[in-house]
Amino acid sequence: MSKSFVPAGYVNRLGPYDTQAAISILRRRFEKNLASALNLKRVSAPLFVDPATGLNDDLNGHERPVRFDIKETGGDAVVVHSLAKWKRMALHKYRFPVGEGLYTDMNAIRRDEEMDNLHSIYVDQWDWEKVIAREDRTIDYLKKTVGAIVAAVCDTQDEVKSLYPALRTTLSRKVKFITSQELEDLYPNLTPKERENEICREYKTVFLMQIGDTLRSGKPHDGRAPDYDDWALNGDLLFWNETLGLALEISSMGIRVSQESLRIQLEKAGCPERAELEFHRQLLDGTLPLTMGGGIGQSRLCLLILEKCHVGEVQVSLWDAKTEEICRNGGVELL
Repeated sequence: MSKSFVPAGYVNRLGPYDTQAAISILRRRFEKNLASALNLKRVSAPLFVDPATGLNDDLNGHERPVRFDIKETGGDAVVVHSLAKWKRMALHKYRFPVGEGLYTDMNAIRRDEEMDNLHSIYVDQWDWEKVIAREDRTIDYLKKTVGAIVAAVCDTQDEVKSLYPALRTTLSRKVKFITSQELEDLYPNLTPKERENEICREYKTVFLMQIGDTLRSGKPHDGRAPDYDDWALNGDLLFWNETLGLALEISSMGIRVSQESLRIQLEKAGCPERAELEFHRQLLDGTLPLTMGGGIGQSRLCLLILEKCHVGEVQVSLWDAKTEEICRNGGVELL
């Protein structure tokens, strides 16, 4: 059932023609800013992978990938949920040196995704990954990288606003860093999403760290697959969305698992058998490099900077009848 809504007094500041032009400009400018900030090179990426390789992102562990059979091979393929693990394999295959990385367009179908103002079954994001040295597997290095990404986002907003002065909001470049346990301690009676809204309402730009492991309440803040992010060295980048009045996650990212943290997290997640998959074997035997990386939502960034209230205003997807009715009655034009 749709959870979409149109905020009271919502004003669409750019019509459909200007919106399409602004989306194109925003994407090109942000790609350039991101690549420069993190020393990344653009590469091509798969839309689907062999399920036997273990390369697909398992997200929270219960989402069903889109699966199809291939006539010529007699085998199956699955549409990627994200490229979290593929990127690490690619850095090894393409022989990227320490300090350099890659980025790519990631397009996915998440058929089990709920539909609301921020979620669609179509996902588009910039996936990036970078080779790092062992001594860079630290909170300080993670924070430094987050700061560079926030600067790239804010620089892009400044460039777009200079071309479209009807846009009014300004994102904060100052980042509040807080762990998921600290956030739970601060708001013990709120749900995880409510906690994010409260901290982001106050600080505007927040990096919520250490997501995936169990908190003192007995539950994790949010689910994380055990085989890409190190749960002690990851986080979500949140911006306060003035249009919707809530915290908007722009990126899930982190320093990736080492051989040691992979074994620990597979055990905690109750799936030690994954260690036998191709990707996991290469990680455990030291073939794959140490990396960090993340995904940055393309449509979400467009929604945020262009001050839209629904992701369907900046991407083409399929929607349920209730979402279409709510948007139509609220004067929101879905693409």
